[in-house]
Amino acid sequence: MIQLDNLTKIFETPQGVTTAADHISMEVPTGEICVLLGPSGCGKTTTLKMINRLITPTSGRVLINGEDTTGIDTVTLRRNIGYVIQQIGLFPNMTIEENISLVPKLMGWDVKRCHQRAKDLLDMVALEPNTFMKRFPNELSGGQQQRVGVIRALAADAPVLLMDEPFGAIDPINREVIQDEFLKMNKELNKTIMFVSHDIDEAVKMANKVAIFRAGKLEQYSSPDRLLAQPETDFVADFVGNDRTLKRLQLATAGEVMETQVPIVTAEESLTQAAAKMDEYGHGMIVMVNKQHQPVGIITKEMAATKRGLCGEHYAGVPVVMKHDQELRAVVSKMFAFDTSWIPVVDAQGRLCGEVSQRGITHHLGAKYQTKG
Repeated sequence: MIQLDNLTKIFETPQGVTTAADHISMEVPTGEICVLLGPSGCGKTTTLKMINRLITPTSGRVLINGEDTTGIDTVTLRRNIGYVIQQIGLFPNMTIEENISLVPKLMGWDVKRCHQRAKDLLDMVALEPNTFMKRFPNELSGGQQQRVGVIRALAADAPVLLMDEPFGAIDPINREVIQDEFLKMNKELNKTIMFVSHDIDEAVKMANKVAIFRAGKLEQYSSPDRLLAQPETDFVADFVGNDRTLKRLQLATAGEVMETQVPIVTAEESLTQAAAKMDEYGHGMIVMVNKQHQPVGIITKEMAATKRGLCGEHYAGVPVVMKHDQELRAVVSKMFAFDTSWIPVVDAQGRLCGEVSQRGITHHLGAKYQTKG
């Protein structure tokens, strides 16, 4: 856990006094990721650097797992906090293994333990240890170097990780891959992480909590969904953008929004039965499933009204289905692509488990924060 208690930094210059961080108070629970956002010069990087004392606070306190760091000497403090910068900062004259093992060696780890730690971490970010351990940084691509920079900060198993625009210098394709790997990795490692970013989309994807800074002050500190749904000031609303409702679509899955009580028919049921079920539920079409409860076709009202016989004799193919763990953003994209207002949802075995409708999505987005609290 990271706690900032009225953390303040005042710089005195020949031009006058500047308050870079003004009584910042916030708490990041253990295992969560907090992203600091805001325009240049707003205080986010200053706040981050005060945690490991790269910048000395003017006043206030930093507590890590309940311990006030004021009494901890700077070297010990920094060795127990991982730190990643945008420029990566790998030592060019050291191998990848030596770069990763640097802090563990300073902390007294033996050679065997350092070697195993480097191997495990390279595995974790999909870099084959036998291929990369003995290479030098200039033999790696920019994206590969960035991965090594991240795991080097994790090498000593510090409970806290600070990151200053860690993915900013990577091309968009590699950035998304590394972000996904990082999120997967932290599920296993359960580190408490704070990092600076300029990218609201990155913050929405990565963060459990987002802190918006302006002119040294903390404007809003909340979950990404609440930030987008209920910006507390005009500045925050402008900063997160006019498309903030669309951004919220990546924060929920089809399974979280789907309606589970949906009508179905089998091939052996009649079109008359299908029509009755559609009338009962107010649907314009109904999914036909097989014996494994997998969607194999659809019956429309027009089919039921103009034809006679069994559903298995008169059905159309299912144009699209979505898996229950897919983002709502992907669901909405498919709705536009196939010009439909609803999509069946299936589980990992392809069995029908519900449906997502435009109405259901609208209800989800509108109902969540009707009452503040």
